[in-house]
Amino acid sequence: MCTTDEDYMRLALDEARAAAAEGEVPIGAVVVCDGEVVARAHNLRETDHDPSAHAEFRAMVAASQALERWRLTGCTVYVTLEPCLMCAGLMINARVDRCVFGAFDPKGGAVGTLYDVSHDERLNHEFEVVGGVLADECAAELRAFFRARRA
Repeated sequence: MCTTDEDYMRLALDEARAAAAEGEVPIGAVVVCDGEVVARAHNLRETDHDPSAHAEFRAMVAASQALERWRLTGCTVYVTLEPCLMCAGLMINARVDRCVFGAFDPKGGAVGTLYDVSHDERLNHEFEVVGGVLADECAAELRAFFRARRA
């Protein structure tokens, strides 16, 4: 049973590994509401030929469908890589309570690294961010994937 941020991040890492097994960049996500996993997803941009098929984006859409509401108030999104602008924007629009991520993204991170839309008071919603949860394991999945692709 999952009870900690690390437990839920391990589920997101399982999704990241599933992405890698399909030839996708290994990023995984889970959405938790009231202590229950309501959605899991991984990157499918290559498979679906869809630039929006990021793990956390797909997980939030699935969570909205599972909960039958577009507002994800009360939910935490766990994702193995710091969200980009698109995904952080969706977190604002969906009204998530928290985002917990693993590896920091120096090239595109939008919840603290390059940008911080999670706490931009010009927007209509803010959410809590916890970064670096199982960061080494999350980053290792990405490094191994890209090392194998370059070989």
